[in-house]
Parts: sequence; C-alpha cells; structure tokens
Amino acid sequence: MVDVPLIDDASAVVADLERRRQRGDRMTRIVPFVTLVASIPLVTVSDILHLLPQLPLLAGYGMALAAGAWIAWFVTLHPQWEARRFVMAVFFVGLLAIIYLLVWASPLYGFFGWSAYFFAGYALQGRWRLVGAAGVAIAIAITQIGGYPALSDANTLKAFFVLLAVNMIISVGMTHLAVTNQEQAVERAGMLSELAAANRKLAAAVTENAGLHAQLLNQAREAGVLDERQRMAGEIHDVLAQGLTGIVTQLEAADAAAGRPDDWRRHLGAARRLARDSLAEARRSVQALRPQNLDEAALPEAIGEVVEGWSALNGVNAELITTGTPKPLLPEIETTLLRTAQEALANVARHAAARRVALTLSYMEDMVTLDVRDDGAGFDPSAPRDPGPDGGFGLSAMRERVVRIAGTLEVESEPGGGTAISACVPALGVAA
Repeated sequence: MVDVPLIDDASAVVADLERRRQRGDRMTRIVPFVTLVASIPLVTVSDILHLLPQLPLLAGYGMALAAGAWIAWFVTLHPQWEARRFVMAVFFVGLLAIIYLLVWASPLYGFFGWSAYFFAGYALQGRWRLVGAAGVAIAIAITQIGGYPALSDANTLKAFFVLLAVNMIISVGMTHLAVTNQEQAVERAGMLSELAAANRKLAAAVTENAGLHAQLLNQAREAGVLDERQRMAGEIHDVLAQGLTGIVTQLEAADAAAGRPDDWRRHLGAARRLARDSLAEARRSVQALRPQNLDEAALPEAIGEVVEGWSALNGVNAELITTGTPKPLLPEIETTLLRTAQEALANVARHAAARRVALTLSYMEDMVTLDVRDDGAGFDPSAPRDPGPDGGFGLSAMRERVVRIAGTLEVESEPGGGTAISACVPALGVAA
C-alpha cells in the first residue's frame, strides 16, 4: 500500500514550489518600480551638484515615466501575457532600449537598470535569457564608467571592457544557474504531482481491493453455509434416516420372532448396533457444524488439545508450534483450520504409520498458515487414488473447505518420504 503521508508530502512540496514561484513573480512586479522611484532623487541631487554629466532632468523624468508605464502595461496590467512569447520578447527589447536611453540621460539610472535581470527570466525563454542578461550587463557596465561620454577616453574604454567582462560573467552565470534551478524545480514539481496522483490511485485501488476481498469472503461465507446445509441434509438422508429405518425394521423383525429366542436376540442386537452407529453419526455431524473446542478455548489451545488427545489415542509423538502473535479470527477461518488439523491427523493415523508428527500454526500480518508434517510412508500425489472416503485421503474435502474462505491448500509427499500439508488462509480478525 501506497502510504497516505507520502501523498501529503508530495502535495506539500508542490504547494511550496508554487508559493516560491509566486514570490518571485511579486518581486518582478514590485522591485523595478522601487528602484525606478529611488533613482529619481539620486539623479536630481547629482544634477544639482553637477556630479555627473547628464541630460536635462525633464528628459530623464520623461524616460523614467515611460519605463514605468511600459512595465505597468505589459506586466502589472496584463499578467496573462506572460505566456505569450512574442509579446514578452517585444516587451523586453523595448524595456532594454528604454534603459539604454535612461543611462544616456544619467548613469545613475543604472540603479534601476539592474532590475532588468528579473525580466530576463520572466519574459524570455531558454537561451534567450542569457542573451537578455548580456544586454543588461552592457548597460550596467556603461553606468559603472560614468556614462556614454566616458567611452571616448582610451583608458576608460579599457576599464569598460574589464567591467563588461566581469558583469557578463556574473550576470550570464547567475542567469544560467537561475534558469537551470527553475527548470529543475518545474520538473520536480511535475514528478511530485504525478507521484501524488499515482499514490492517490494506488490508495483508492487498495481500498477497493479491500472491499472486494470482504465481499468475496462474505460470498464465500454464504456459499459455505449453503454447502453445510447440503452436507447436513445429505448426512441426515444417507445416514440417520437409513439408520432409523434399519432400527425400525429390526424391531419389527424382533416382534415377529418373539417365539424364537435366538432370532429375537439377534434382531435386538442389530437394532442396538444401528442405534449406536446412528448416535455416533449424529454427534459427528453436530460437532462438524460447530466445534466445541473453539467454544472453550482460542485456536492455538483448541488445536493443541486435538493434538494432545490424538497423540495419546494413537501412541504417536505429536507437537504443536505456534509462531507470531495469535489473534482472534473470524469463526469460519478458525473452524477451517481446526478441521484441517483434525482431518490431517486422521489421515496420518489411517495411512501414514508415522512415528512423529509436527504441526506449525503461524500468524502473519495478512495470513495464517497451518503446516502438518509427518515422517510416515508418504504417497505419490500425482498417482490416481480411489475416490472412496479412505482412498481419497480426505484431501479433496480439506481443499474444498479451505478454498471456501479464499485460502489455499498445498500437499507435498513422496513414497517413503513422509507428507507435508500446508493450509494458508486470510488473517481476517473479528470486528471490534
């Protein structure tokens, strides 16, 4: 069974990845405006103090307003456009052009320019993100040398290429790392979603199988009740009714032979024997319907009593070994295991001529097994056997009883090598 906490864990990881993605989107929508607004007072102070060469303030303000409007139109007001690759490419190219104009107006707008790194990952796909990051790195390198006028100086131009190389390495490298992490995160999220869906299907299948198992067991139980009724009807008809008929016949014959003492006694003796046999058959049928052993003890103790009594009656060393933790099972299951033990021991007494018999009752998580092994004469399981009550060794009856409760019965034997019988049944406990 696929474990439910595993489903919860996978869903939690997917939800966490989605939250991180949403935080990244919020930063993309907020940080550029913050840096743009922060750049304006820096540019204003620089103009007042004449710190850096720049265009008139109004031109810079106009381009800054254009940058804010551009971002607001494509990103803030139309977030659904994120999935439209061509529109996003137009947005990024336009934004990059505005940034270059802002840097021309004042190098201090580079403080806003670096926020374009966010949009390289937001608006572009695949390797185009690296190209976009390189374009931003060029603008940032220009601001670091003091703007476009500084490019006319040979010494400053050398510094520009050094700064450009450093910015390229950092920006392209970080963008590549971010892209790789994002792709892996998306892939992991997809895998976890598939795993969660598979686990939910598995849990549903396990629940459905449990219901089907219970349904099959209920059907088997109903079939067993019907079979038991048929068995009792057959025994009443074939044994008890015939026995009573024979008793009546013998008593009538005894009345007719009242003047012949020898015949009279013979008919009474025959009636007495028929009555005893019929009583024994009636007791056997009642015990087969409801084992008295299980009314007074748990299954291991009940089988132990059977083994002890059988050993004392037949003079054969027999023992029962119980493994696992015993637990109450459905009455049909316990009755089947007890009857299997009784029939297997009866077979040993009738046919095996064994010196030792070992029974093992094993409780496992989802099944219970009963193994009966003897060191007797054994037989060839593949050889045809007499279909009569003794010739069949009782194996067919045992197998039918075990199969009724969705169990299995295996027999291993060979001439001179003893016999091993293994019954395996579901470990369905009594409902609390």
